[in-house]
Amino acid sequence: MVTTAVALGLTVVTLAAFAALGVWYTRGQDRSADDFLTARDSVGEGRMTATLVASVMGVWILLAAPEAGAGFGVAAVVGYAIGEALPMLAYSKLGPRIRELLPEGHSLTEYAHARYGSAMYGFVVLISALYMFVFVAAELTGIAGALSLVAGVPQWQTAVLVGGFVLLYTGYGGLRATIVTDTVQAVLVLPLLALVAGGVVVALGGPSAVYSGVAATNPTLVDVGFLPGLQFGLGLAFAILGAELINQTWWQRIYAGRDSETVARGFRNATVLNGATVFVAALLGVVAAGHSDVVTDISSSAYNADVAFFVLVESAFGEWLLLAVVLLALLLVVSSVDSLFSALASLVTADLPRLLADPDDRTLRLGARALTVVVAVAAIYVSLRARSVLRLFFFADLLGAAVAFPLVYGLYSRGLTGPGALVSSLAGLAVGLAYFPDLRGVTTAIPVVGDLLPAADPLYLTSFAGAFLVSTAAALVAARVSDASFDFDRLADTGRASMTDGGSESAD
Repeated sequence: MVTTAVALGLTVVTLAAFAALGVWYTRGQDRSADDFLTARDSVGEGRMTATLVASVMGVWILLAAPEAGAGFGVAAVVGYAIGEALPMLAYSKLGPRIRELLPEGHSLTEYAHARYGSAMYGFVVLISALYMFVFVAAELTGIAGALSLVAGVPQWQTAVLVGGFVLLYTGYGGLRATIVTDTVQAVLVLPLLALVAGGVVVALGGPSAVYSGVAATNPTLVDVGFLPGLQFGLGLAFAILGAELINQTWWQRIYAGRDSETVARGFRNATVLNGATVFVAALLGVVAAGHSDVVTDISSSAYNADVAFFVLVESAFGEWLLLAVVLLALLLVVSSVDSLFSALASLVTADLPRLLADPDDRTLRLGARALTVVVAVAAIYVSLRARSVLRLFFFADLLGAAVAFPLVYGLYSRGLTGPGALVSSLAGLAVGLAYFPDLRGVTTAIPVVGDLLPAADPLYLTSFAGAFLVSTAAALVAARVSDASFDFDRLADTGRASMTDGGSESAD
């Protein structure tokens, strides 16, 4: 086994290099709260595409995506890839609309407050922050598990190192530091991932040998018509689309783009690149299940599908190349965690003026940094106790699936009110939780309600699709029967007002 000292040393060097890059690039630049949050109008198409790709490519693409492929086959692989591409395609249309309606905005919570009022705003703050918190915890869980598998590094050490170094440069340079490191990470990661995937295929004897090995081990994994795989894949598509629509990471980058056309092109580019990347990563999970000792039974103490990618690489190449792949995973986790830290910071910074009387830039930045530290510490704690990265993401995705459509529909519908959006979101969440298997012990323990719940859906389709479709239908009905007519011009001063006088008037 690769020694713990070597693995830790390489980890520290890699993290320190990116921290130094982020700090160096942002030294002496504009230190206003607005620039810290959005890097407004400063990013061209190339860097926009790179940061959109890098921010998606967390370590989960080497963990959760292969885990799904190993468990449910190529049908789930296709669903995962489509699910990751759809949000980018949606944002290629939503981004210019958001810039048009809220030209001075910073965050999705600002929009929620201005468009829907305090109740929906509070719900969106809770859901968005919780989603990003779970995302950070899942990323730290993944990289800590990978280094523990390869070199016996204690998981707490990996989690603390990653969280600490990323906090260092995101806390100093804000979104600009995140975007410059994202650009480098995207340039490094995409070719490396392609080389690893190609190398695995060659090492296993070529495409025909790879296919034959999987088919001989479990033919359902290569059956595109395998019903459980199709159901799971479709559920993933609903889950990821909903979750990404409440991800503050993308709202930040909408404002960072040089103009609306740059934003639209960047998201269109990311649609193709992100879909292709996730497809390849998830497909490697299918290969791992056919050519390595991968246990996919979640109830088994030997369960290791969450590290199927690393089990495959170790069996194909050996331990030292595996360490190099773990360093690739480290680049991936940094590229997503720094974006999430910046996004969390932007949420609190944009919303502090509602709680404090005319806070200055220094107070806003300190508040953002303090919250980010608290979130990082809590995420490290959760990461040390989580077992499956995929299951962590599922809970976060369920939250997003219930809220996404009512939230963004308000960018187009004048009739949807704050109460209508909130009730629609809660209805979707209730349906999703009713079928959600991972919280079954909690939901069935609720008096009266627990006895009325339907059977859980182990493939998650009913849960995710139910949450998304019910909230969508409810929002459409609520807007149709409402006699309200929201004036979109009221959104124009949203960001400017929240950073100066404690917030704009709400819709209700």
